[in-house]
Amino acid sequence: MRIFATALIGSLAGAALAACQPQSPDGSAAPPPADAPPPAASTAAAVPEAFQGEMLARGTEPFWLIRIEPETITLERPDFDPVTAPNPGAVMEGPAAVWRATTADGRPLSVILRQGECSDGMSDLRYAYVAEASLAGETLRGCAGKADAMPREGA
Repeated sequence: MRIFATALIGSLAGAALAACQPQSPDGSAAPPPADAPPPAASTAAAVPEAFQGEMLARGTEPFWLIRIEPETITLERPDFDPVTAPNPGAVMEGPAAVWRATTADGRPLSVILRQGECSDGMSDLRYAYVAEASLAGETLRGCAGKADAMPREGA
């Protein structure tokens, strides 16, 4: 009798669960009803076109250059070996695009770009972005632009 009761309870529970899940006549899951709320939107903001593509960031005192390419982020400085990390892609944090990567030797590398006019302080060049880079706690500040639209002397 106890085995019969346990089997009956299991069957009833399965039937009740199946009754709560709409199915199409062919037994597959049914589409949601027309008045169902839409699925929750992703909380991650899409990266605007302004921050997509190859970017260059540079600074003076000390001199440095960062190349943000589709697959890698590379930091170059005089008297140092270049530092490269896989490009994880940018995420938006308010108005800033932020790349957070880890170098091959485990150091954190981040780049933050914000749209806004920027001067390198040593020339009359005007850049479209303000840049901040950090490697293992050292912060570098400078300017940036799309790689194919960097300002040039005499242009």
